[in-house]
Amino acid sequence: MAISKANIRCELREVVLKDKPKQMLAISDKATVPVLSISDDEVLEQSLDIMKWALNQSDPDDWLSQLDNEEANTLLEQNDNEFKYYLDRYKYYVGYPEHSQQYYRDQAELFLQGLESMLSQHEGFALLGSKLGFTDIAIFPFIRQFANVEPDWFFSTSYQHLIDWYHRLHESELFTGCMKKYSQWNATMSPVYFPN
Repeated sequence: MAISKANIRCELREVVLKDKPKQMLAISDKATVPVLSISDDEVLEQSLDIMKWALNQSDPDDWLSQLDNEEANTLLEQNDNEFKYYLDRYKYYVGYPEHSQQYYRDQAELFLQGLESMLSQHEGFALLGSKLGFTDIAIFPFIRQFANVEPDWFFSTSYQHLIDWYHRLHESELFTGCMKKYSQWNATMSPVYFPN
């Protein structure tokens, strides 16, 4: 979404993680996505780093200004650490039999409660103000993953501001434009570019 917002044209290589191409592994031994190869000497392997790189090229809505805010950085840290920890276990609870799926969901919900409170202070539009910013875009994919585990439960909760925020982002032109389906990349195909 940040690359699209910055309108940076990149070659896109759609990867199926069960069938990782050797070219991807040669670029990054992380062996998962995202990976952004900027040059032979510069490879970014983390979503936040890719967002920052893209927006440093072009930031038409001034999303990066949020990173001067301590609250934004704390929120991003909580998302990438505690929330992601419990989200992964909630999604894949069979592989984490120490606790029940319900337990992992309950722990992840503490983060959702904080988001709901923040959104209620800003009329439900954005986490840290009256317009969407870096934190909204960075956190949204994780809330989408959480919602997709048990959508009937999630959309029946009392997190009304969070649900409205989710729908606003999920139905936005920015998000839907990024979610087009692409064929699995192979070395013989013509390059595919994003955004197109």
